Amino acid sequence: MTVDIVILAAGMGTRMKSALPKVLHPVAGRPMVLEVIATAQALAAQRIVTVVGHGAEEVKRRVGMDVSDFVLQAPQLGTGHAVMQARPLLGEAPAEIVLVLYGDGPLITAETLRHAMTTHRQRNAAVTLLSFLPDDPTGYGRIVRDGIDRVAAIVEHKDATESQRQIRESNSGIMLFDGAWLWPALDSLSLSPQGEYYLTDLIAHAVAERQQVEAVIVDEDEVMGINDRVQLAAASALLWQRRRTRLMRSGVTLIDPQTVWLDEQVTVAPETILHQNVILRGETAIGTGCEIGPNSTLQNVTVADHCRVIESRLFDCDLAEGTTIGPYEQLG
Repeated sequence: MTVDIVILAAGMGTRMKSALPKVLHPVAGRPMVLEVIATAQALAAQRIVTVVGHGAEEVKRRVGMDVSDFVLQAPQLGTGHAVMQARPLLGEAPAEIVLVLYGDGPLITAETLRHAMTTHRQRNAAVTLLSFLPDDPTGYGRIVRDGIDRVAAIVEHKDATESQRQIRESNSGIMLFDGAWLWPALDSLSLSPQGEYYLTDLIAHAVAERQQVEAVIVDEDEVMGINDRVQLAAASALLWQRRRTRLMRSGVTLIDPQTVWLDEQVTVAPETILHQNVILRGETAIGTGCEIGPNSTLQNVTVADHCRVIESRLFDCDLAEGTTIGPYEQLG
């Protein structure tokens, strides 16, 4: 199964109230778009294309040309228009699946996307969308299903009837397409009254063609988009909690889990103990049987097996096996 991935990262993000492009704001220690790209890479995509717009050169520099291809969306005329920009790179030799992700949606997991791809392939779908069940669906596009539970339409909240507004199932925006179907189907999109081409309009096009349209219901947290700094903080908290959980299940002891913060690249071997208020940054790697004491910060530090760090600040250094550091020592 071949997969191409298009990441939409062209928006300005005015609600962030920042000169920094929204997708470069760090979530749990790294720019949110890099979190999305890491997930894309975990899916073994044959090609990753990032659609840039606002702050395009800065985004390209931060992401790196060796990680993703880039296309420019200028002017920015909606999600459908954004995907159109990737057609010159991807449309000539379509992958079996084209997956559309969002640069401001860093919480989606590779496991969830693999499940969606399996469903998409098994159901021979032209379109598969990820939906969710919010407690309050106000403002979201509703997933309307027919009498045999097939997706019939997406109805935006402002256009929904009173009965449709009672539907909880809502559109996340993340979509999978049959590659051979998608690229010509984009020509069916027309400008909305707001002057934009909407990717969701392809649902109606697929239904009209009697193509299969699927919706996979996923956890609401995974499809949370980040529009402001409140949501940025909430997303960071969720990512940190995932990392803590992963560490503990791998055999690492966290004395007070909620006060341990670690970047995605950090590795910690089993039988190590992390005390409260520990911060692990960058490419830090900690061996087995270590103890990192309270109020310690390690950045780009390699810690060999059976070391003790007691309330210290360590940067860009290596500790030999059995070393004890601290308290209050600073290296680097």
